[in-house]
This record gives sequence, C-alpha cells and structure tokens, in this order.
Amino acid sequence: MSVSRRLFLQTAYGVGLSYAAFSLIGKSGAYSANAGLPLIADPNGLLDLPEGFSYTLVSETGGMMSDGFFRPGRPDGMACFADETDPDKCILTRNHEMWPDTIEGSPYGEDGALAERFAHGKLYDRKADGRPFLGGVTNVVYDVKNKKLERDYLTLAGTTGNCAGGATPWGSWLSCEESAILPADGANKSHGFVFEVPANAQGPVDATPLKAMGRFAHEAAAIDPDTDIVYLTEDNMTGLFYRFVPRRRKELGRGGKLQALMIKEQRSADTRNWPRDWDSGGAGAFSIGESYEVQWVDLEDVESPAGDLAARGYAAGAARFCRGEGMAYGRHPDDERGSIYFNCTQGGALRAGQVWRYQPSAFEGRRRERNAPGTLALVYESDSSDKLDMCDNLAFAPWGDLILCEDGPGDQYLRGLAPDGRLYDIAHNAHEAKSEFCGACFSPDGKVLFVNIQEPGFTLAIEGPWETMRG
Repeated sequence: MSVSRRLFLQTAYGVGLSYAAFSLIGKSGAYSANAGLPLIADPNGLLDLPEGFSYTLVSETGGMMSDGFFRPGRPDGMACFADETDPDKCILTRNHEMWPDTIEGSPYGEDGALAERFAHGKLYDRKADGRPFLGGVTNVVYDVKNKKLERDYLTLAGTTGNCAGGATPWGSWLSCEESAILPADGANKSHGFVFEVPANAQGPVDATPLKAMGRFAHEAAAIDPDTDIVYLTEDNMTGLFYRFVPRRRKELGRGGKLQALMIKEQRSADTRNWPRDWDSGGAGAFSIGESYEVQWVDLEDVESPAGDLAARGYAAGAARFCRGEGMAYGRHPDDERGSIYFNCTQGGALRAGQVWRYQPSAFEGRRRERNAPGTLALVYESDSSDKLDMCDNLAFAPWGDLILCEDGPGDQYLRGLAPDGRLYDIAHNAHEAKSEFCGACFSPDGKVLFVNIQEPGFTLAIEGPWETMRG
C-alpha cells in the first residue's frame, strides 16, 4: 500500500530513535518490586500516578465520533505519529479488539443500523447473517497543546480480533488480526491477517489483507528501518517468532518471504522455561543474559486454512514461544544496529511473563547473515506476579527503558523496566473493572504517554516530569 506522505512514529523512528536505549540486564535474577516513585490514589478512581503526574481522558467507548459512527469498544494496540499539518497535534492509530462474538461496543449502534452508511466496498467482511464484523482501526487526531480530542473516525472495518500491530517507518500502522476465523466458522472470508492503514488516512481505507505475512493468531509487528523487514509475534501457547522479508521495501503488498526463528544447535527449542511436568524443556532452560545465535526457517503455504503454520514451523526446527505479544524496535545511539524486543505473556517458570531481545545480523535477510547471524537473548523473566504479571503490549520510553502493559488476572499496572533490571510502577488501573493496559506509545515530542484501558474503553494521555520516573 502506498502512503503519500512520510510520518514519523516517535518511539521507534522519530525523536525516540536517537535515544531509545536498552541493554541486556545481568544474570543475577535479583529484582526489586515497586521501585521508583510511589503511586497516589486517584480521587476519581481511574488512574493512580506518581506525584506531579496527571492524565487527560482523551476518549471513551460509546461516544459519537466525527464521522457519525459510535466509538468502537475494546481499544487495544496503538501508535502515535506526528501530524504534518499542525505541530501542536498528533495522530493515534488505535486498534479495537472486537471478536466475532463481541456484542457491545459496535461502531454501528446496538441495532447495527449505521453499517449501511459505511463506505461501499471498504468493509472487509460480514458474518454469514449479513452483520459486519466489528473489529478494526480508528484514527484519532489529538491536540497536545490544548489537551483535547480534535476528531476520530473509522479507517479500517470488517476485521476481527484486531489486537496489536506496529508502526512502519514510512508512516502507516499495521493492524493485526488475532482471530483466524474462516468461512466454515460463519465468516465470508478468511481472517488472521495483517492490514495496513496510513496514519494520514482521512476515512476508510481499502481493507486489503497482506496474506504473504501469514495467517495465524497475529499479535504485534515491528519493523527494522535499516532493512524494512517486519518481525511478527503470535499469541499462541506454542507460537513462533516470525520475520517477513518484503520483495520491495516499503511496499508490503507486493509480497515477500515469511520465515520463523530457529536457535542454532537447538532445533525445535522450547523457550517457555516451564517445568518439565508442564510439557516443557524445564525451568531455567534459557538463562537471563545468555545470547543464542539464530537461523531462519522458510515457511510454505503461509495462508493455509488448516491453521497449522506454527506446528509445521516447529517441526521444521523453529523455536517455540509462549504467547508472543507486545513488540518494539529500539536503538541505542552508540549501537551500530537496533534490536527488536518482545514480550511472551505466559512464558517463564511461573507463567508470569518474559521479555526477549532479538538483535538482527548486520546482513539481516541476506546470504551473508549465515556467517554473522542475529542473536536472541532473554532479558527478563518474572519471578513474582507482584513484580510483573503477564506483560502484554510493549513500548520504548524516551529515557531508554521499556514500558510494559500488564494483562494479568488481578490489579493491572503499567510498569517500567530499566536497563539494570529494575522494575518500577508508572501507573495503576484504579477502575473497578480492573481491565488490561494496552497501546502504550509516546507523543512525537516525548512528553505525553498515551495508553488504553480496554474495558470499559478509555484512551488516556499521561504527562509529568518523566525524568524523575525511575526515582
């Protein structure tokens, strides 16, 4: 898909690229819970923050958007881009994780009547009974200077389970379907694909699936701007870590090669670190800080309706990861190349979460990488759900740390992970629904952290003295 204007995502490709630093932590495994600044209870019962920080409610599910449709429910993955028309504004591309059986939060109203007003030919798919699938993307124009929503509107519709995704260096959002429903399941088309939405889209885009990027439970995407190779996570207990090498840079729709990561000398490795009686390789099989050289396995029949891509890849030698979810690209100013960081939500001996780093080869995607392969390393594994509980979406902070969105069964926190392994609290979801944090991303100037609370459906903008955040 061509994009007419170049827009920059701050955390990966704009301002943050110059100082998004994160290094491998030590092997000691000793981490302090709740380091940093104490959180102060929000009198409004929504978001607890450190002293000196504040939040603005950008939007809430259910209100009418500027295009005449209702704001969809279950906001999830998100990215922030500069608005080239106004330096005081930014553009959020926001997923809505609406599943085939989701009823509440429809953009077309409770009776679905507004669906007939949607742009002809732009809706990707409808259910067998004619009702549209409710997942998709909304673009949000936010006035950072005046702290107010300028407008928001549907840009992708008729998809399902749009969980996370990723920003491209050329100014678009890759929205990933986690639901891989088929016509046999009540759809008219196959699902489980990636779709591209320009950040500067002014309305609905053509919903064209990027099928060469595979059909599976897609979660997140991250692009290395040095190569335009796309890395993909899979939200599956026995999922793989993928890369898509495009045939032509910046034109993903022209196809390419899909591959899965394999650890050299460890065919069909199990990285989950679960105890052996949980059908895994054993707790501690992969140690924090150890670096492993990798190879890439070519995958065939990547859009198979059988849904067996991960199983076939694993049988061919690819490594297994437990619920790969959030992912981000980042580069230290002193590093020759950047790295891809990703979360495995239920990886680890306690199933409480892992954070991994993939450092691409200097010859990534080319023949010479055989002699200088990329490397994989486990940079964090939670040893207590009180410290980190099921990390989901992931982002980079301007001060060089990782931002981790929790999606556990109890209270939900937005955590920071420092290069030395310290975890600290950034925010606590004080709302009674105790829903997950998702979609964390920074404004182009690095001053505002945007984040979603999925239920009942809030998009928030957080500001404060970020230089003090670590304590």
